[in-house]
Amino acid sequence: MTRTTSNWAAFTAAEQDLARIVEERFAAFTHHVVATLRKDGSPRTSGLEVRFLNGELWLGMMPDSLKALDLRRDPRFALQANPGPGTEMAGGDVRIAGRAVEVQDPEEKAGYSEEVKPPEPFHLFRTELTEVVRTYVEDDTYLVVQIWQPGVPVRTLRRT
Repeated sequence: MTRTTSNWAAFTAAEQDLARIVEERFAAFTHHVVATLRKDGSPRTSGLEVRFLNGELWLGMMPDSLKALDLRRDPRFALQANPGPGTEMAGGDVRIAGRAVEVQDPEEKAGYSEEVKPPEPFHLFRTELTEVVRTYVEDDTYLVVQIWQPGVPVRTLRRT
């Protein structure tokens, strides 16, 4: 089954408010958690820094890191924003799933490097989103889950 994907700019255009909240959650802390798939199909979780830049969500990695090698083999990933200290998770819990496409174009990679100034050398992946999820508590009563997928309006589920 082929899943529809979207880049960050298209998501932002479709769901401006949710995109702003998700970016704010990722901006609150530097380090986040990415899940990739090992050769045997089991999950691997790793720390990661992310960037929202020029309409894209970028994943930068050290050369030959296991997560980069995983993504080269199988581009599927899940990314979770650092929840921060305590249990309040201001802004809620946010997760992004999709496919990571390694940037091979030297000019595109140089543009990113000029802006971000990562340690060289590095792997750079541009993301294609398949899902963005935000979970938060509303009025100390409801657990609210917002789910966005390309081409579909945000679905909002509320539980007591």
